[in-house]
Amino acid sequence: MNRRNFLTLTGTFTGGALLLPDFLHAFGNQPNLLIGEQCLVFVQLNGGNDGLNTFIPFENPLYYDLRTKIALSKDQVISKNKGMSFHPALKDFATMQQNGDLSIIQNVGYPEPNRSHFRSQEIWQTASDSNQYLNEGWLGRYLDLQCKEHQPTAGINLDSIDNLALKGNEPNFITVKDPNRFKIRTDNDNTVKLSDNPQLDFVRKIANSVSEGSDEIQKAIAKSTAEMSYPKTNLGKNLEWIARLIKGNLNSKVYYTSQNGYDTHDNQLALHQRNLTELNEAVFNFYTDLKKAQLLQNVTIVVFSEFGRRVKDNGNGTDHGTAAPMFIIGGNNKGKVIGNNPNLSDLDNGDLKYEIDFRSVYASLLENKLDFDSQTIGLKSTPLKGLF
Repeated sequence: MNRRNFLTLTGTFTGGALLLPDFLHAFGNQPNLLIGEQCLVFVQLNGGNDGLNTFIPFENPLYYDLRTKIALSKDQVISKNKGMSFHPALKDFATMQQNGDLSIIQNVGYPEPNRSHFRSQEIWQTASDSNQYLNEGWLGRYLDLQCKEHQPTAGINLDSIDNLALKGNEPNFITVKDPNRFKIRTDNDNTVKLSDNPQLDFVRKIANSVSEGSDEIQKAIAKSTAEMSYPKTNLGKNLEWIARLIKGNLNSKVYYTSQNGYDTHDNQLALHQRNLTELNEAVFNFYTDLKKAQLLQNVTIVVFSEFGRRVKDNGNGTDHGTAAPMFIIGGNNKGKVIGNNPNLSDLDNGDLKYEIDFRSVYASLLENKLDFDSQTIGLKSTPLKGLF
């Protein structure tokens, strides 16, 4: 059974079987919140976000020479600092940085980059080398060692299919999708045998953990309240759900969600503006919600994409590239810009050369936020310094 079919099958089951009922209604008073419980929230930008038009080297003349059709002018960009600036749609990202709550890591990638969406996502999700294929995700390996016994809600994935990053030997995470199907499944059948094929034993374990995970999630929802209005987008809704679970003391270590639409080969200016606006509004509402609940110090938000775009535009957009920035929000990060500004005069076959390996960021998250030895799950990279 190949990995793509596995993820589709398990996502169809768990995503349909488990979701939050009546989520947007208030449930009583805010509980006393736990202090010191750390968790990670990942926002994956699917399709390959154009980092050069997200955090922009506006003072570099090569940016305008190479991007004659899609460059943003110096009058458009915002929050200018040391030759870099934000896309105008990211005004609240700029505010978070000015507040000291957002770090930008420049030129993040990996050796021998792969420009296939599926394979590059797989590399990021398993933390493998370019020529290495792993069956478990880096967060799944972490949860296997972190959880002394099976914990179905140690990780929460807000999506329609399971995420390889969270897959381990034990199903210590649940994919959450559709409240209507959740109600039907819980009313009729909490244990579903999908197949007699022994290769699906892992799927059966997921099925048997759904009921327990559902109870824990509903208890967390009942302890929390919806205190602000999020944007009515998929990402906004997902981050609102995650905020409610965190405020309800679910105590999951990892939350994961994604935003689609970043494969901007054509009509990039309009599409990128729309996607970044959605990202900006959803993430800033989540940030503000956590800050009001005095939980921002306990939650680290990681925004990344599987690769950046090529430096030179293709006339109306950009093609698949390599290195790009990552954004780290909350978790008492140091609010720095880490790494050099993109070097547009020294390219690798038209692409940015990566300077910071994404696995060093993962190692820093594990060691500094989750107090976990990153080498025990096969991460060889030294933790990135200066982030926390």
